[in-house]
Amino acid sequence: MNKDLTNTKDFLQDISDYIHVFVRDYFPDGWVLLLQILAKFIFFIVIIYLVDFLFKLLINSIFKVFFNKEKYPILKSIYDAKITNSISHINALLFGSYALFSIFYRHPKSFTFLERLIGLFIVLVIAQLLLRGVTAFRNYFVIKKDYYKIIALNAVSQTINIFGIFVCSVIAISVLFGISGSAIVGSLGAITAVLVLVFRDTILGFVTGIHVATSKNLKVGDWIGIPKYGLEGTIIDLNLLTTKIENFDKTISTIPTYDFLTTEIKNLQVMSESNTRRIKRSIIFNINSFKFLNLEEVEHFSKINLIKGYLDNMKTEIVKERSDLENSDLIINGRQLTNIGVFREYALHYLKSSKHIDQGGTLLVRQLENTPHGMPLEIYCFTNDSAWANYEVIMADIFDHLLVASKEFDLEIMQFNKM
Repeated sequence: MNKDLTNTKDFLQDISDYIHVFVRDYFPDGWVLLLQILAKFIFFIVIIYLVDFLFKLLINSIFKVFFNKEKYPILKSIYDAKITNSISHINALLFGSYALFSIFYRHPKSFTFLERLIGLFIVLVIAQLLLRGVTAFRNYFVIKKDYYKIIALNAVSQTINIFGIFVCSVIAISVLFGISGSAIVGSLGAITAVLVLVFRDTILGFVTGIHVATSKNLKVGDWIGIPKYGLEGTIIDLNLLTTKIENFDKTISTIPTYDFLTTEIKNLQVMSESNTRRIKRSIIFNINSFKFLNLEEVEHFSKINLIKGYLDNMKTEIVKERSDLENSDLIINGRQLTNIGVFREYALHYLKSSKHIDQGGTLLVRQLENTPHGMPLEIYCFTNDSAWANYEVIMADIFDHLLVASKEFDLEIMQFNKM
């Protein structure tokens, strides 16, 4: 090994000497020194590039064997993040550091600058290697389709990018100019408050990213609603500082990510994934149109197939109860049916008979509190199709039918004139 290194050193010195003599013999004296250093520097760069190319060719050739992401997801993630390239760069720079003396041994005054330059590039490549390491983690979870951890890594990677640039800059200045890193950091003490203000959104975004990842409330692709902004759409990008939402009209809205910590977010994705969507809408009736039903009217409504069984049972029970009732000729005495009550039962049976309603979900037809405009009768159920267009058609069909059917029960629906 030592013999190989010695041979390499001698080989580099021989080429350096050849360049040195060639420039001296063929160029004017006033330009010799500058051109010798420049020619050797070009040779130095070519050597580093050649070593880097050979390392990349060797390492990447090995990694290409493990392109099957199902069998080797970790190795595939490392390769896709180009960590192998960063390793090749570091090895090439280390070789350059070793070859520096052999190439420039005739120009010792250039050592200090070139050593610092090599050191600077090593710092930059190591910083790049660390960032690519985070990217490799993200690639791994993309392969595993663990989207919540991807959100956390997005926050971490972007935070590392921002603060890493700052730290790398301090180290780079320290290496390039030979200044103590502590002296550089100490000089920044006076502007600490300014830095905190500058990185406020970054810090809040980082905390939000961790919160979203650990709580598993949101991910890219989720259908969400944000009442504060009047937004409803799909998350297309969720990063450290901003979140992009594609609205249903194909416009793009961008909001601060840290807003997720304090703003109400409705995640509607579970509705889409379960292929159900809620209907919650009311019909407002005029209370003056409500009335008791006599037996003749009950007989008439018994011809409606959906409520025939219900009315037959109720009619039997009511007749039995009223048979022994004093003053049974007065309709208000005893148990009675009302047109609104029978219609409510009809609406419930209509929903239960619909193939478009999820019969396993909550299904209600309920009265709400009376208002100055009338009494709301609310339909509360879930469709078994969450597609927006289909949902609107299903809901429209239901209310088209119920609005018209209410007339059969002598019910009056309230209408409000615009002022």
